[in-house]
Amino acid sequence: MSKTDLFNIASMLTEQELEVRDTVADFVNRRVRPNIAKWFDDAYLPTELIPEMAELGLFGMHIEGYGCAGRSAVEYGVAMQEMEAGDSGLRTVISVQGSLAMTAIAKNGSEEQKQTWLPQMAKGEVIGAFGLTEPTAGSDPSAMTTHAKLVDGEWVLNGAKRWIGLASIANITIIWAKVSVADAKAAGVHPKNDGKPDDATVVRGFIVPAETLGFRAEAIEQKLSMRASLQCDVYLDDAHLPIDAILPHNPGLRGPFACLNEARYGIAWGALGAARDSIEAALDYASTRMQFGKPLTAYQLTQKKLADMTIALNKGQLMALQLGRANDAGTMDLHQISMAKLDNVRVAIDIARKCRTILGGNGITGDYSPLRHANNLESVRTYEGTDEVHTLIVGQKLTGEAAFS
Repeated sequence: MSKTDLFNIASMLTEQELEVRDTVADFVNRRVRPNIAKWFDDAYLPTELIPEMAELGLFGMHIEGYGCAGRSAVEYGVAMQEMEAGDSGLRTVISVQGSLAMTAIAKNGSEEQKQTWLPQMAKGEVIGAFGLTEPTAGSDPSAMTTHAKLVDGEWVLNGAKRWIGLASIANITIIWAKVSVADAKAAGVHPKNDGKPDDATVVRGFIVPAETLGFRAEAIEQKLSMRASLQCDVYLDDAHLPIDAILPHNPGLRGPFACLNEARYGIAWGALGAARDSIEAALDYASTRMQFGKPLTAYQLTQKKLADMTIALNKGQLMALQLGRANDAGTMDLHQISMAKLDNVRVAIDIARKCRTILGGNGITGDYSPLRHANNLESVRTYEGTDEVHTLIVGQKLTGEAAFS
């Protein structure tokens, strides 16, 4: 049992869930912990780990069929907690590949698209990215300006995306763009009798191979967070795609939002891995760091920090587990995802920062994880919905009033 599991949450997990947890934890201990400080310092994404992640069944592990593991929501959650105990950026690789790109195809794609891409992506042979956010459209994706037009039987895409994970190394990117109803009808993918006029626009997803002329992805540099990861700017300049590149199902923002909810669910678990690792690092350090003739753990102020942080961690883990059980039962509500993502991430940031104070000056070095976790979690706090967005989702559930503008 983990030193921080004071509520014996492990006893609430099944043997299969514990097996997934321990398998991923072993991978992180062997392959991530010995190297992550240098990877973070060098701003290096260790792509050599991708085949190993695939072998563990981590890509699209919640998807049934198509070579995917078909694991439960709780199994996915405990796996993400262990991955983020290693590093948020490496957990994000799994999220971008599985929760975003693969889920986009699984939920919105044709059977041919699923058969073509999902087995290869599950094996890590094809890397995917997910292009929704734009330079001027983050929390409000309805304001996106990227658009697709049907010209002589081909789609022509123009626009730009920003903060797109893995895009510069991805084989395919799911690009979300506005399409006229008339063009969607001409392509045979618009639902009949929905009442929208032909000149209206709807958001649709497109599978864009990396070699597409007019498509370009560039890594964003000089990041202070998520340095062992890869986020990119994407540019589309008259990018031509075949007519069957469009994802035929679920027009509108419900298409990408379903993927974002998968990612948010994983974050609700993953952030707690960073928090737990921070506490364990601080506890180990404080137990051997001698001050005034006794270890830091013998002082009341240090014990108060450790106790408060561990209680907060256990509360977050209980919320994540309840969310996972509801997800598996099919009873999870969207506001519950927002509650867990919102609170677990901000609790994790607070824990990581407090743990750094226990480490003193040594805590700013790569020898210890809390400040690296805190820096990474600043990004986790922002992506897949800011604190403000998730607060208003919960507020709308409570009051019945939408206060987004």
